[in-house]
Amino acid sequence: MSGSRSLRRRLELAGIGLTAILAIAMVGLLVVDALRSSPVVGGMYDQARIAGRLLDVALGTNVFSHPFIWRSVATGILIGIVAPLVGTYLVHREMALIGETLAHTAFAGVAIGLLVNAITGWDGPLMVVALVVGVLGALGVQWLIERTDTYGDVPIAIMLTGSFAIGTLIISLDRTTGIDVRDYLFGNISVVTPSGAQLMAVISVLVVVTVVATYKQLLFITFDEQAARVARLNVTWYNTLLIVMTAVVVVGAIQILGVILVAAMLVVPVATATQLAHSFRETLYLSILFGQIAVIGGFAFSISQGLPTGGSIVVVAIACYLLAVLASSRSTAAISTH
Repeated sequence: MSGSRSLRRRLELAGIGLTAILAIAMVGLLVVDALRSSPVVGGMYDQARIAGRLLDVALGTNVFSHPFIWRSVATGILIGIVAPLVGTYLVHREMALIGETLAHTAFAGVAIGLLVNAITGWDGPLMVVALVVGVLGALGVQWLIERTDTYGDVPIAIMLTGSFAIGTLIISLDRTTGIDVRDYLFGNISVVTPSGAQLMAVISVLVVVTVVATYKQLLFITFDEQAARVARLNVTWYNTLLIVMTAVVVVGAIQILGVILVAAMLVVPVATATQLAHSFRETLYLSILFGQIAVIGGFAFSISQGLPTGGSIVVVAIACYLLAVLASSRSTAAISTH
């Protein structure tokens, strides 16, 4: 038994190591894309384009020679890491709905960006506006939770419906932007702009560094918030940090998954991992691995069948979850108590 556990541990660590290498490669690819006008980096960019054409020839496709595909793949890979990473804490705290709420808040941010563009002619990246509004929405949710006597999920539900209502009202004011709002609702790889992909890279690095630096504190408030308060841990600060991290991850993820499906990457890989893991740390590792399987499998299925990428990723993630349920005898109640 100990031998099989040791082998399983080594395989998990090997998978995390490969995921880290892949993430570094994707961040490097986005850096090359951002600096392609530089004479030195421009040569590397041209080599990457040639590699994409060769891959198209080998696979019989016509997608990898286009830079936006690589930006979308890199963004998806990074989402597959940071969304389950943050989602593990949310699921164990029974806060899965917060991801959906902040996605709707980010949608209101996109709508505000479109309105500002229509009124002032400002042509800045919509994701930056969505990020600012998403963070403000996260702070608003935390403020409501701390200062109301209602059940914990009531402020979240109010923010969810209210922010989406504001977004739809703002969008209805102007229909001349030429932007299909459905791309932000359901996700579309064409929505991933160079600035949006670079934003996702920055978000990913910041979130991973923050989680590593505050792992013990976040773990403490996740499983025993009252004991954390007794130990004089600044629980309000760490709760706010977790919600803000969720907001920035959600904003980056809506480019691929859309407002409606983004919560799936926060919840489904974690639920899958919880069916198989024996500790919280192992849940973190497995959720990231299942997130990568969902993203890579979803992209492959989407490209081969000509289907939407966001829906394909979520379907693969749910398929992994169902297989994990069949392979495990653990009760689904373990998702919140394990």
